[in-house]
Amino acid sequence: MPVKQPWETLRIPDLYQYKQHWIDWTVSTRCQYTPVKLDSSSQCLCLTGLSRLPSRWGPPRPANRLWEPPTPICIRHSCSASFNLDQYHFRIQITHRQTEMDDDSLKKEKKKKESQNGSTSHRVDSQAKDQKPVKATVLQKDVGLVSGICLIVGTMIGSGIFISPTSVLLHSGAVGPCLLIWTACGVLATLGALCYAELGTMITKSGGEYSYLMESFGPIPAYLFSWTTVMVLKPSSLAIITMSFAKYASTPFYPDCPPPVLVTKCLAAAAILLIVTANCLSVKLASYMQNFFTAAKLFIIVVIVGAGVVLLAQGKTQNLSDAFDGASQSFGAIGLAFYNGLWAYDGWNQLNFITEELKNPFRNLPLAIVIGIPLVSVCYVLVNVAYFTVMTPNELLLSPAVAVTFGDRVLYPLSWIVPLFVVFSTFGAANGSCFTAGRLAYVSGREGHMVKILSYISLRRYTPAPAIIFNGLLAIFYIMPADINTLINYFSFAQWGFYGLTALSLIVMRYTKKELHRPVKVPIVIPGLMVLVSCYLVLAPIIDKPDLEYLYCAVFIISGLLLYFPFVHLKVQWARKLMRPLTMHLQLLMEVVPPEKNE
Repeated sequence: MPVKQPWETLRIPDLYQYKQHWIDWTVSTRCQYTPVKLDSSSQCLCLTGLSRLPSRWGPPRPANRLWEPPTPICIRHSCSASFNLDQYHFRIQITHRQTEMDDDSLKKEKKKKESQNGSTSHRVDSQAKDQKPVKATVLQKDVGLVSGICLIVGTMIGSGIFISPTSVLLHSGAVGPCLLIWTACGVLATLGALCYAELGTMITKSGGEYSYLMESFGPIPAYLFSWTTVMVLKPSSLAIITMSFAKYASTPFYPDCPPPVLVTKCLAAAAILLIVTANCLSVKLASYMQNFFTAAKLFIIVVIVGAGVVLLAQGKTQNLSDAFDGASQSFGAIGLAFYNGLWAYDGWNQLNFITEELKNPFRNLPLAIVIGIPLVSVCYVLVNVAYFTVMTPNELLLSPAVAVTFGDRVLYPLSWIVPLFVVFSTFGAANGSCFTAGRLAYVSGREGHMVKILSYISLRRYTPAPAIIFNGLLAIFYIMPADINTLINYFSFAQWGFYGLTALSLIVMRYTKKELHRPVKVPIVIPGLMVLVSCYLVLAPIIDKPDLEYLYCAVFIISGLLLYFPFVHLKVQWARKLMRPLTMHLQLLMEVVPPEKNE
């Protein structure tokens, strides 16, 4: 039977480790007659034949040999096929081709359709030439330099600059130390990002700290990071940001009282569902959203800074005089002030979570860091100066929403634009957090440190949909506690421990991985300084005020080992048998597949 066109491949969801199970597989193609072929080479099967499917096939031959069914199979338009796999794990693909048919009736029917539609062979050939090649089932490189900068800026400028000024001033005690802490936090974020620029261009894998800890210290530290970050840090961060979004969005509807807690939590949950849906649908859609909301938040930053400059020019500097009176002398209080300031800067490492999706990471990763983080640092310091031109320290401490109070005093009757753009800002930060959190769960699942379904990719959308949905569900769970400051302290305590360990991994790999190419290389004193600063930020609050929440955090991190040894290291069989049917049904429900190895 001569072939008119080359073989073409169509993908369907890969079937995960079926053993002695009947599998129903529905095939729908545009072709009226689709002969296909079965081949067990490289654990990939295709069906072949031109007649109906038998009730049961005979035993297959050994792997890597052609397996021909005893009765050939004909898969026509929108029909179903059932088959039995006895002993092997197969990845299923369909390969179809156009053939000449000997059946005169089929030829006549084809000519009749062509005449009715006015189609010609030239038209068919041109359509075949215009057909786009099938993409590999991997995360696509859809993030450019502008989107990378917007991811950094958009994630850093979130709710922190509009909520944390109160906490930073409270713990620092005066205006002068407060502004110095904001500046120091910007310097620390820039130094840390430079370390991550070297790591990201040296190890071009997604997952951020997870990939670097895996490369330098082995699987156990990397697993503990993924366990803590995927289960607590990332979803709690998303919950905090969306709670801030809900607070600002609902405040205009309750002018005489605080918005009800139930309304705030429901609005935050709705925002999480919307963000998760957008990130599951398309990487480009999520990037466009991030770019739009980053432009919006930069606009409101420019408005606030511009108003502050005008007020300074008018001589309103009384709140900036005697700036160091009443400054705090407590070792732990300064550490807590740094905590809350660094919460506003958190996001400087987000681009390292999506390195595999970044176009030309050797150029765009360090360039986005050098442009984005200094920009945010300058904006933050100028915004705080603008705040102090309008409000005294006591007024700022009593304000539940600093940016809104600033707008009411300076921008009236256009003060409504401040809460509107703050809503945009927090929503964009939540979108960036969700975008990167899904990639960490995806990479850890790919390495076997999380359940396998988290490493699967949407067949149609090329997004890590299971990982994104999992992060969103955990974030909705973390909405239940309402004390945002407690969550910030808890978040910073654990996160800065891993930041310090990652900076230490850079020092270690300078001696143990000398052969790795380093397009960006920072002085070794910078990661050494980051290690010392991380130790201070972790230990100072504990020494000053040893609360039980720090012990709970440490116990939770170490408790991950109770799951690591039986399920990851030993791979107990009963757990694999339990997860296999669950993985199968989730695959079919979400239409996701394991990622292909893209060499």
